[in-house]
Amino acid sequence: MGSDLDLLLRAHEIDGLILTGIATSGVVLSTLRQAADLDFGLTVLADGCLDADAEVHQVLTEKVFPVQADVVTVDDWITSIK
Repeated sequence: MGSDLDLLLRAHEIDGLILTGIATSGVVLSTLRQAADLDFGLTVLADGCLDADAEVHQVLTEKVFPVQADVVTVDDWITSIK
């Protein structure tokens, strides 16, 4: 079962997402994978995510996520939108 989120975002001409969350290896990872499959532009705020396992968080943000997303700090992202 899915949702209408993709249709809703596209109806509002949203083509990019900024991802944060408290489960880097769970919700953030699965959202990134699905959004990448749907061709959204992606940015992950590395220090805006947290995982119970710090090593897993580090591997995801430094090695896995950069394949499909820009990975930046919150401060760098704020600076880039000013």
